[in-house]
Amino acid sequence: MRPSARTRILEAAVRVTERDGITALTLQSAAEEAGVTKPGLMYHFPTRQALVVAIQEYLTARWEALLADRLGKPLDEATDQEKVAAYVLVGTRLTASRAELAFMVEHDPKVEAVWNNLLDRRVPTPDTADPHDIDLLLARMAADGLWMLQGTTHTRLTPAVREALVARIIALTQRPEGTG
Repeated sequence: MRPSARTRILEAAVRVTERDGITALTLQSAAEEAGVTKPGLMYHFPTRQALVVAIQEYLTARWEALLADRLGKPLDEATDQEKVAAYVLVGTRLTASRAELAFMVEHDPKVEAVWNNLLDRRVPTPDTADPHDIDLLLARMAADGLWMLQGTTHTRLTPAVREALVARIIALTQRPEGTG
């Protein structure tokens, strides 16, 4: 199936950001990369902000699908422990792309809201200092740190070190034997 014009534009805009950085992303550069006219692009995304928000939604939908697949059950039937474990397993298997990183740090409330909505539903921040809830938050933070490490540095972990690290992060999501 041929992707829609909207999807082609989003994919092109991600490529521009990947290659040239977020500051190079303009309506014109995205249109040229997608092989459409600027008015054709503006039919779908009338402003740069609309395009940027749509890109964040597009990138976040990828995470959403991976998280749903990893969880293997409806979100409302999952425990916080299961949600965080799924997040850790997905996040530690991916490497952050330049585009994903650019959109993660974009200081636009509408862009931030897209990712924050996913996090609020998938890996809620604890509202108590219960040690297990704190361990879940630490697991999320460690998974985010590994994702960022791989996307922002030349540090490359050996497979054995990476698997040991992921196992330690996953261990944070498990309740100790004999506790509630």
